[in-house]
Amino acid sequence: MSKKKSDTKKSDKNSKSELEVDKKKLEKKFYEKELSKLQIELVKLQEWIKEKRLKVVVIFEGRDAAGKGGVIKRINQSLNPRICRVVALGTPTEREKSQWYFQRYVTHLPAGGEMVLFDRSWYNRAGVEKVMGFCTDEEHKEFLRSCPEFERMLVRSGIKVIKYYFSVSDEEQEKRFQARIHDRTKRWKLSPMDLESRSKWVEYSKAKDEMFAYTDIKQAPWYVVNADDKKKARLNCMSHLLSLINYEDLTPEPIKLPPRQKDKGYIRPPITDQTFVPDKY
Repeated sequence: MSKKKSDTKKSDKNSKSELEVDKKKLEKKFYEKELSKLQIELVKLQEWIKEKRLKVVVIFEGRDAAGKGGVIKRINQSLNPRICRVVALGTPTEREKSQWYFQRYVTHLPAGGEMVLFDRSWYNRAGVEKVMGFCTDEEHKEFLRSCPEFERMLVRSGIKVIKYYFSVSDEEQEKRFQARIHDRTKRWKLSPMDLESRSKWVEYSKAKDEMFAYTDIKQAPWYVVNADDKKKARLNCMSHLLSLINYEDLTPEPIKLPPRQKDKGYIRPPITDQTFVPDKY
């Protein structure tokens, strides 16, 4: 066999090996260890945002069952809800429908020292509203024209805008939908809109491509997260988020608890005067 053929065969073997490694599932112990490390770093980031009075907006978009809620939960899990809060708006009211489109989102933007995580955002107009016919073609075109200017305005005002799009394959989405159907605690996650979106897969793809073409701007670019593997997607997204903000460790020093006050002359009321939750377990 010639050296050239041998090198080509070796190269193909290496490529296959790398692909197999990429598809390999993370071990639970490794995942939990890495997740814990990232959550500690997120606490440091939180303290930095608070100290420096930063204003951070993180947008999570993607197909239904792509894993947006899972990563938001892991980011927010160890953080102070007064500093990091989640915004997940429902269907707009009739009054909100008559407002300037961005108006109901503006009220949820962060003040100094806050980070807001949008579980879906103003990009509803470029996705579900466009595909399902909840907005007119003119409203959709106006959104694509005005959204980049809106975000540039936010950035100029001092708000850091970070946008993630969770990409999931048709096959993986099908598996997750089936899992939700068979799990009573998750069926609420499947709305009639989610089910109808299955029949409009291509329309959603076209809408996403058009959205990216107009709104993937230098001041607020889109970051795509490969979300077929939930655990990898969570770790990758959290790690990337931490890399976008230069922060320092402002974690408070360990606290020494003061001695508890002695109960001089204090008499507790009888236990029978209080109503307790039954010890069922």
